[in-house]
Amino acid sequence: MRLIDTVLFDWDGTLLDSSPLAFFAFQKTFIELGIAFDHEAYERTYSPNWYEMYQAFELPAHRWPEADDLWIKHYGQQTAELVEGARDALGTLSARGYILGIVTSGSRERVRRELRALELSELFRTVVCNEDVFDKKPHPEGLHKAMRCVNRSPQNCCYVGDSPVDVEMGRRAGVQTIGIIGGYPSSKALRGTNPDYCFDSIAQLLPHFGKNVQAAGNRRQNFRKHPTTATGRNRKDKCGE
Repeated sequence: MRLIDTVLFDWDGTLLDSSPLAFFAFQKTFIELGIAFDHEAYERTYSPNWYEMYQAFELPAHRWPEADDLWIKHYGQQTAELVEGARDALGTLSARGYILGIVTSGSRERVRRELRALELSELFRTVVCNEDVFDKKPHPEGLHKAMRCVNRSPQNCCYVGDSPVDVEMGRRAGVQTIGIIGGYPSSKALRGTNPDYCFDSIAQLLPHFGKNVQAAGNRRQNFRKHPTTATGRNRKDKCGE
């Protein structure tokens, strides 16, 4: 049985409604690199691991750092709005005692700047960004690092994301996976990846994590020490057969 007390989030598209700003930055970047790029190309090639996009457009690997710098320049100092309901969901989960963290493909400088601008930095115990890992999504390195940072095991953790690679990463890390339909193109394929749960909005996390996590943990410990309920007796009898 899982006792989830730690909720790790993707950032872009899951908590931050950054898709319009990202499209603009990609469009300007590819144009400067001499590559035609429009909404159709964005829909067809988008990946949270943007190196897969570079490969899709056959951009030579030695130009990837140039593309990264251009994207950061064109994204600029803008801060997107939070996804509707995200602030309330995060505040409520924190108040209920859940450990919160972020595992994202976004650059550290940008993500931390946005967290400060949105006054969210204090809510998250760990923030793992692109520069913090060698292997990118869907490799589970980022989730493994976040779990080490907060000293939690996979059975205590859930990963919430808006794309198929988020679900795959969570599954490979052994954590519970929750998909949230978002504004990025890849989110359209989210349901087909069969996350443990899939919601249309982040507000639906609150009924899912509806109880105070510390109280739930205390009840579980008491159950283990004193299995006096009918369920507890049945389990004991079955184990003794």
